Amino acid sequence: MTIIDGGSPPETDLVKDGSDQGFMADVIEASKQAPVIVDFWAPWCGPCRTLGPMLEKAVRGAGGAVRMVKINIDEHPGVAGQLGVRSIPAVYAFDQGRPVDGFMGAIPESQIKLFVERLAGADMTAEIEPILAQAAESLKLGDIGGAAQGFMAVLQLDPENVKAIAGMARIALNAGDADEARQILSHVPPEKANDPEIQGVLAALELAAKAEAAGDTGDLALKVANEPENLQARFELAEALSARGDLEHASEQLLAIIERNRDWNEGAARTQLLKVFEAAGPMSDITKQGRRKLSAILFS
Repeated sequence: MTIIDGGSPPETDLVKDGSDQGFMADVIEASKQAPVIVDFWAPWCGPCRTLGPMLEKAVRGAGGAVRMVKINIDEHPGVAGQLGVRSIPAVYAFDQGRPVDGFMGAIPESQIKLFVERLAGADMTAEIEPILAQAAESLKLGDIGGAAQGFMAVLQLDPENVKAIAGMARIALNAGDADEARQILSHVPPEKANDPEIQGVLAALELAAKAEAAGDTGDLALKVANEPENLQARFELAEALSARGDLEHASEQLLAIIERNRDWNEGAARTQLLKVFEAAGPMSDITKQGRRKLSAILFS
């Protein structure tokens, strides 16, 4: 269909039934004018009956910036087979003649709306920030599933979002999988490698790498309890705690060293404390409270 004077197509043309025979015209060629979402469905698929209307609603709400083609795979299995569709609902987005995004299975209406808006070229900043905040809070509270869902939702909208990449890397690191964390970080664009969120995860990886060499925290804690002025023992305990991810108690031990002797071992405790802050993240409670305590010690 030709759009005259840059106007939007009629609403009735925004969503249409497609076929294997019409796929080139309805999807590939049409996507060179505006992104086209393809919804592979079947009458017997319950989730499809839920997803389809929500997807149509979001497409119509985009005001012509995105179109949608519905393909019943019972009647037209060819293209679905070529794309490797093994289960439905399956949704693909095409732009400039090629697939650029998609998802499998039913997802919440809020995520459908974000999916469509992103294809339409909308500014997603206002939508993404609340999801990131909720995911970070979930991670803080130990809700790993909720955190992962939030970070992945953001990455579907913005694959280069450093906060979401860092969040997924922290989830892997907290699970003890440092290799997976490094693999996730490999997706960070070079120009964003120095972002504080990414540097924080790298610092946490550096601390975790010392876990095997670190002493037993129980033995070290007992030694510190018996010899509270043994600053070397405190430092070793802090290293062992930080290597095992207990940054809060590592921070407490390092602050205790600085309070007793801020210049001990050429300022080693303060150097290690700054690494702990970096690993915890600039906005974490560990860092904010630790910096307040450090300032009180240094400037009292």
